Amino acid sequence: MRRRAVRGAGITVFSQGLVFAIQVMSTVVLARLLTPSDFGVITMVTTFSLLVMSFGLNGYTEAVIQRQDLNHRLASNLFWINVGVGTLLALIFSVVGPLMAKFYHDPRVANVAIGISFTIFFTNIAVIHLALLKRALCFSITSANDVLAGLFSVVVMIVCAAAGYGYWSLVAGAVARPVFVSLGAFYSCRWLPGLPNRVNGTTAVVKFAMHVYGRFAVNYCDRNMDNLLVGWRFGSISLGLYKKAYDLFVLPANQLLLPVEEVALSTLSRLDRESSQYRRFFLNGLSILAFLGMGVGALLTLEGKDLIRLLLGPKWDASARIFVFFGPGIGIMLVYHTIGLLHLSLGKADRWFRWVLVEFTVTGLLFLLGLRWGPAGVATAWTVSFWILFIPAFWYAGKPIRFGVGPILSTVWRYVFASLIAGVGVAAITHQIPTLILAPGILGTLDRIITNSFLFAALYLGAVMLLQGGPQQLLGFAKLVFDLLPAAKTPEVVASTETDQVGFAKDVRTKVAVHENLDQRSEEAP
Repeated sequence: MRRRAVRGAGITVFSQGLVFAIQVMSTVVLARLLTPSDFGVITMVTTFSLLVMSFGLNGYTEAVIQRQDLNHRLASNLFWINVGVGTLLALIFSVVGPLMAKFYHDPRVANVAIGISFTIFFTNIAVIHLALLKRALCFSITSANDVLAGLFSVVVMIVCAAAGYGYWSLVAGAVARPVFVSLGAFYSCRWLPGLPNRVNGTTAVVKFAMHVYGRFAVNYCDRNMDNLLVGWRFGSISLGLYKKAYDLFVLPANQLLLPVEEVALSTLSRLDRESSQYRRFFLNGLSILAFLGMGVGALLTLEGKDLIRLLLGPKWDASARIFVFFGPGIGIMLVYHTIGLLHLSLGKADRWFRWVLVEFTVTGLLFLLGLRWGPAGVATAWTVSFWILFIPAFWYAGKPIRFGVGPILSTVWRYVFASLIAGVGVAAITHQIPTLILAPGILGTLDRIITNSFLFAALYLGAVMLLQGGPQQLLGFAKLVFDLLPAAKTPEVVASTETDQVGFAKDVRTKVAVHENLDQRSEEAP
């Protein structure tokens, strides 16, 4: 199980690296073909659309993965619920476009909302197929699907932008991505849903999914209140600049945390919640995230200005100045978000929902407080919120199994201090080299990035070994690399024709083998 979990995480992280490379390529090109206002008007609409688009994606995905028994009839019901609600939400969203345009005082928003509404429908029709693949731990297939969909959508955006379509090129790319994801999901998972039926367990699954989505919805409002406030108070140009700084802020979470969450959830859900194995698995994963997150966060704080200028060009310098206030929150944000794994693996989606109400209140008040200092004040509010909520969040998440905050703090604090030591050390050393600080042009920027990166890596690794009392922890991380390599001989687990491992003997015809942990009752209600 450990090997499968590590390899699944490795596959998803690698695929996200490819997606990131594709996104960087598109950002470099599109930032020169489009204006901050173009990005701003799209952000005005997607601030609302992403909430409705995620109705099934956040809720039913976790429900399918976490549920111990699942059959064809129950999965069919979930499929039709997603399609029906997704279609309704898409229609409603296209109708309320004029209201959003009036709120933002920008007439372009109304027509953009109609185009973006298609993303809601196409996202929801593939939710169950993707969830079934993830339930079967087929992360190589879902990862490849994400990479290809991202590549094709970027091509669509760049071609349209080069043709002079302005912000409509971003709309086209936003619609193209879920279309390609859905096509790949249907091709990889050949399951065909049956007609809706009365099935025992449907209500329980829907209730679990609604708690997860309810938590997501409140958290989403919390996480996008900044876009709403900045766009309303300062306009599309300021919002476009702020959004690019925010994108760099959440980049480590997208690359390091989001890809492995479903792998970790699948593994934690198979362990005894009261066992030492469960705690050890969680703390080991937290240690890896803290090591990487604190290091990446400190390094990006040092180099964020140069990275934004290098990738986006000089017209985005204001975005670089905003990012400075985001940087110190990157590492703690990665650690903080793992509370969701505790809540979901324990089956406590209701507690997760209640906690997000606290999160929403605290972060919202900080946003309102920071708004008077402009986008930089809102960015500072983000950083402060994670540090304030960190300890109470883990105390509340671990309370059902008496998992106190002591082990969490013991795991994380050394990496916090190591990143602080390395960051201060790099700043002090480079301050003594004025030719490096003042070097102009692209070559000067690259020189600073490379020099700071190597210097920071040396200081950070040294500080970690010093605080850990030796290199044992780093050697343990290095050994995980071997678990990412293909096994010499991996036993093939194939579903039999009589008892299909996904539970759908005659209806699921996936192109992959699925695993023995899934319900083998093909047509019985759970």
